[in-house]
Amino acid sequence: MVEASTTDENLPLRRLGFLTIGLFDPADPAAGHEDTLRIIAHGEELGFDSAWVRQRHLQFGISSPVALLAAATQRTSRIELGIAVIPLGPENPLRLAEDLATVDVLSAGRLNPGVSVGTPMQWEHWKDALYPDTQDQEDFSKKRVERLLDALAGEEVSDLGGKQGVVETYSRTVQPHAPGLAGRVWYGAGSRASTEWAAAHGMNLLTSSVISAEVADDFDTNQRAQIDLYRKAFVPDPRFGAPAQTPRVSQGLCVVPTDHATPEQIRRYTAWRAERSVRDGKQFGPKKTMFAADLVGSSAQIAETLASMAAFRAVDEVAFALPFDFEAADYLQILDDIAGTLAPQLGWRPGTPAEPAAGRLE
Repeated sequence: MVEASTTDENLPLRRLGFLTIGLFDPADPAAGHEDTLRIIAHGEELGFDSAWVRQRHLQFGISSPVALLAAATQRTSRIELGIAVIPLGPENPLRLAEDLATVDVLSAGRLNPGVSVGTPMQWEHWKDALYPDTQDQEDFSKKRVERLLDALAGEEVSDLGGKQGVVETYSRTVQPHAPGLAGRVWYGAGSRASTEWAAAHGMNLLTSSVISAEVADDFDTNQRAQIDLYRKAFVPDPRFGAPAQTPRVSQGLCVVPTDHATPEQIRRYTAWRAERSVRDGKQFGPKKTMFAADLVGSSAQIAETLASMAAFRAVDEVAFALPFDFEAADYLQILDDIAGTLAPQLGWRPGTPAEPAAGRLE
């Protein structure tokens, strides 16, 4: 177990990331995927440390983040590429490990896959297509995560190895092997039990704008308690290598700075915020799910709000979420204001800027 202080306050923002769902028009899906790739490249140009994508099955968002990030590896050179998150219910851990390792090799070690478990969303509507013969036997528990980590860490998955016959040579472990990738796997946790489990298995923690109200009636107190619990419970996995010995926490909130937004953009952003504000401060369902308030306003206003939040003061990595249904031009303005105005007020300084990518959105 790693001893970590839970009283540190006002940590300077060290790593700046953003998260997008990658929406597209079903009549022209190529354009939406291309927009997402250009936005990731634009983020690298601005100095962002990471770009994250969501996964959405049977919706008009990214259904195959691994494939999309494989393309992104060829358009970027520095920015880390994350997935928040891959629900493992529809996945085979061994096959997913092969795909993740391939993308990590293509990216020269920049992949940060996040995962979660549980019964797939809207399972009753597509289980016959996904698992027509085994749906009643499928195990949606955290064992799937353990199988994935084992495969990425280089544990044997086959009892056949070496040269067989004249041509074929087989490996007992997943190939390609991507050193360090197992230590860059994140767990998307919303409850204290899942948080403690992730910590005990040496995983990094993705804490987002959704959490269970288990210790208090407000979002911030619950999220700060989650972060403190994770750091106290973290146990490094020696298979993951030295860089994975320090627990990493990334906070995902939705922030929309308006410093360089047009009056029309500000009008739409404000209306969007008002529509979603009905969830603020409320608890939903048996898990008492709470949603963080979306932050819309000037960078100075957002920075002041963030500084007042106990959970934000305890992290030095963020993946600010872009709203689901905005236009590509809106995302560019938001990213420009985050990197150019908001993040510097939070203590962040960009790394080496990337060269402009071909096909940049204007």
